Amino acid sequence: MEEHYNSAIALLNSRRRKARSSLTGLPGGSNLLSLDSMPSLNGTPSLKGHSDDDINRLNVIHVSGTKGKGSTCAFINSFLKAHGERTGFPRKIGLYTSPHLKYVQERIQIDSKPISEILFAKYVFEVWHGLSGKISPGPRYLQLLYLTSIHTFIREGIDVAIYETHNGGEYDATNVIQKPVVTGVTTIGMDHVEQLGPKIENIAWHKAGIFKHGSPAFSSFQEPAAATVLQQRANEKNVELQFIGVNPTLPNNTLALKPEVQRTNCSLAIALASTFLKVKAPQDSCLASQDILQGIEQFSWPGRFHHIVDGNHQWFLDGAHNELSIQKAAQWFVETTLEGQGYPVMPASNTMELEADVSRTSPPCTRILIFSHISQRDGAALLKGVAEALRRGGLQIQHVILSTYEEQQDDLQKKYIEAYRTIDPDARISIVPTIEGALNLAREIGSRDNGMQTLVTGSLYLLGGALRLLEKNTKEIPYNVST
Repeated sequence: MEEHYNSAIALLNSRRRKARSSLTGLPGGSNLLSLDSMPSLNGTPSLKGHSDDDINRLNVIHVSGTKGKGSTCAFINSFLKAHGERTGFPRKIGLYTSPHLKYVQERIQIDSKPISEILFAKYVFEVWHGLSGKISPGPRYLQLLYLTSIHTFIREGIDVAIYETHNGGEYDATNVIQKPVVTGVTTIGMDHVEQLGPKIENIAWHKAGIFKHGSPAFSSFQEPAAATVLQQRANEKNVELQFIGVNPTLPNNTLALKPEVQRTNCSLAIALASTFLKVKAPQDSCLASQDILQGIEQFSWPGRFHHIVDGNHQWFLDGAHNELSIQKAAQWFVETTLEGQGYPVMPASNTMELEADVSRTSPPCTRILIFSHISQRDGAALLKGVAEALRRGGLQIQHVILSTYEEQQDDLQKKYIEAYRTIDPDARISIVPTIEGALNLAREIGSRDNGMQTLVTGSLYLLGGALRLLEKNTKEIPYNVST
């Protein structure tokens, strides 16, 4: 196989699992369940000559949770970047997140930029050949990506590696680092229940799997049942766990923290970044208030609470795909559109100079929802949750556009129509088979009605496709944040 980018993608796709593993009980009759058929890579032979010490010297910050993992990691990255610009440490920051929106190499970033296609292909094949014959049947898709990130960060000489788990924690492919500098857990909710449930206590047990003896741990405030399990697991591992509320020093007038959930994520990120610097920064350098303010100002996380302006067409994109996140996305859409304020716009040159002040634009009257969701989750329940949140906020959606990212699911779309009509029987509902077609229909409606505001949500795959299409001819405001 010729070892170029497309070949690396083909190799990765060949390692995908056809279906997620089912749950099996832990020994001893515990009601906390494990994923015996989702093994970690503990015991993996030396990766391309890297020792355990090499891996531990990556200085890992490890983050699990149900919602807010990606944005918390992005906040950590932004704070450490600001600190590095001020003090010289860290010089290079590695960031590993999942899933990607547009291109798979987005998952592996150095200094806030995805590694190049050439570098990505090079390291994928180096890992693959290095493990050949050592693991049977070989690493799966996520395992191979994770190992590639480890290899990349070691080869590129990063000073800190920020890792977001894929799914769960205890048996997640990322959970092979034995000496993280610090670990964190974002808000826990009922998601991936078939793999991690059935109760929130079970899910919390898995999320706490990243706790390691000798490494401090932090968590956002949780439901009592989840918090109890986190504390129990911390005690079992002799880990000091601290629960973090919203930091009272956070600014109140910044767009990046406008969604309330982002104040929670940002506060956890401050605790994690501060602890990392206390342990690893030379000369007792700490995270200063100016680092925090600069980190918030330069924070970026595409596809989450993401606002794009194209003339009088406004797009509100959020990759929410579980019940917790999708209601937050709907709430954000309600609050920002009903305020009647305009938005600063990033010029086409992608500089940070604003070409309009915030009072310039008045909101268009037509509001549209584009929704797509195809997974093991109950998509109809998610769509119903969006409709309910919009209705609670007093926002009327005139048009609903249901799209797919696969050429199937006619019956599923009918269920979606039925679910939405139970909450809002007046909305006009259309089924469009492609993402491009859904965006074009929204544009046609907006052009006819002299403007529109469109919420695009329900799936990261939908968001990735929409962003690829929208970025060709639209302008975006200079912040993107995550649920």
